[in-house]
Amino acid sequence: MNTLLPRIEIESAPQPTAAVIWLHGLGADGNDFAALVPELDLTACPPIRFVFPHAPSMPVSLNGGYVMPAWYDIFGADLVSRQDAAGIQKSGRAIAALIDQEVARGIAPERIVLAGFSQGCAMALHTGLRYPKRLAGLLALSGYLPLADTLSTERTDANADTPIFMAHGSMDPVVVPARGEASRDLLARLGYPVQWHSYPMQHSVHPREVADISVFLANVLKQHPDAA
Repeated sequence: MNTLLPRIEIESAPQPTAAVIWLHGLGADGNDFAALVPELDLTACPPIRFVFPHAPSMPVSLNGGYVMPAWYDIFGADLVSRQDAAGIQKSGRAIAALIDQEVARGIAPERIVLAGFSQGCAMALHTGLRYPKRLAGLLALSGYLPLADTLSTERTDANADTPIFMAHGSMDPVVVPARGEASRDLLARLGYPVQWHSYPMQHSVHPREVADISVFLANVLKQHPDAA
């Protein structure tokens, strides 16, 4: 078994009974979204362990081979005409290992949310929809579904009805809205319950989006009836 990805962990309260694994975008690291935790309204949520892994550094073709944190290589600005399947699959295994780690620590998979922004969004969708155990939900922010043509044969029944929160900026120049909308439409055709949110922003996070994420987390991580 390979070593787990390095990561930042933040617990919203002691003895967490739920987890959110949050994947950063290209060129960032786990610190990028760790700062968002205090902005979330978690009053309706159980204690959560937030896990923010750091992607490994690699040369990125789109950026002239410059070495930076990346989940996989990107060959062109359209993101989908040529894809780094091997890199996506390798990172998918590393992210699945983080989910397995939370399960080993006592958190049931159906109490785990996989989240991601941009390239991290792509990895959250890729990994979550193929994960063999039911997850609580997927947070897909300002990204797209990679390797879409293989999803129908590789997806698992366990996550066929897992709630998916998709958010996109209406003026996003990095992952253009049409790319996110095409992923949304494909997921809907495959029967996934997609919640689509559009915000007046570019490639970033909107204050209203933070509030909507808080509501989503509360809905999918509801306390068990017998919880204290």
